[in-house]
Amino acid sequence: MNLPHPRISQTLLAVALLAMTPLALNAVEQLPDPDGKPADMSKPVQVYILLGQSNMVGAGKIGPAAKVGTLGHAVKEQGKYPYLIDDAGEWTVRQDVRNVRVMGSGTGAMRQFNNEWMTVSGRSIGPELGIGHQLGHAIDAPVMVLKSCIGNRSLGWDLLPPGSPSFEFDEADKKTGEVKTWHYAGYKESPLRWEKGTKPEPITWYAGMQYDGDIANAKTVLGELDKYYPDAKGYEVAGFFFWQGDKDRYNAGHASRYELNLVHFIEQLRKDFDAPQAKFVCATLGQTEKGAEGNEGMILDAQMAVDGKAGKYPQFRGNVATVYSHPLSQGGASNSHYGGNAETYMNVGEGMGRAMVELLQAN
Repeated sequence: MNLPHPRISQTLLAVALLAMTPLALNAVEQLPDPDGKPADMSKPVQVYILLGQSNMVGAGKIGPAAKVGTLGHAVKEQGKYPYLIDDAGEWTVRQDVRNVRVMGSGTGAMRQFNNEWMTVSGRSIGPELGIGHQLGHAIDAPVMVLKSCIGNRSLGWDLLPPGSPSFEFDEADKKTGEVKTWHYAGYKESPLRWEKGTKPEPITWYAGMQYDGDIANAKTVLGELDKYYPDAKGYEVAGFFFWQGDKDRYNAGHASRYELNLVHFIEQLRKDFDAPQAKFVCATLGQTEKGAEGNEGMILDAQMAVDGKAGKYPQFRGNVATVYSHPLSQGGASNSHYGGNAETYMNVGEGMGRAMVELLQAN
């Protein structure tokens, strides 16, 4: 049964989510079908850079429609996200949003995975579909959604931004209970950590190596703008999206520094892209509920703390937002890619896109 433009299911879903936060409720606002028209190409391309680890890479399964949990089932059988499908049952295409995805391990060679108008393609999706459609609907200028990330990366090690200092952390051995003091690597130091008073033995990876690679790859795309957005008349880095935190939750030292590192990450991104006014939206891990303890609780609290509305960081007021993803997740956890459930990636993507639009509208 193919339901190209159902309204009832979307309405019921919105009613079911009335108790959620404003950002989550806005995330299910129904978007119209894309009109198929190009953007105003006299304006510079508005670039939004997507960063993180496997959450941002995405593992939401596209099809087939008969299989529960896939995008095909959600759209064609359940009537969700109707703007993704046209009257003929084909995936819609946004002619005003360019979808670009590149990837490289550390500072190694860059691979290109996507360079196309925003549509459903390939075998899996991340949050870029929800993000891209929200931005494309709200912005008249051409939009590029530029994803530069790879899975299994931590903010405290792989994605540690330039200028991050080393620190010491006391940790008890899980078997013996003996407490040791560890020196954790600062930017460009190696290895990840070593016991205080011992000599470090560097490995081929250094703190921040993935940050350097992801940023360099994004800049490579922007340096060849015509290749990735035909007829572009320049660009502006208008915002960043960040969905990450899984790997840091397995390391108490990294979890303890997540807030400090996230604040520095936001500020360093704006410096590296010469974009001091660029907005920033991050999302929490879908499985982590408010009030959680331990490493996951520290990471969630850190992500919520940087939200400009929280008031802890006055410099982020009106330009940083956090989307609480737990109510949007359809189950599973970040380390299992939420079971490949496409709705999780769509819901979080819509929530992040809506949060960005709200930041843009407020200025």
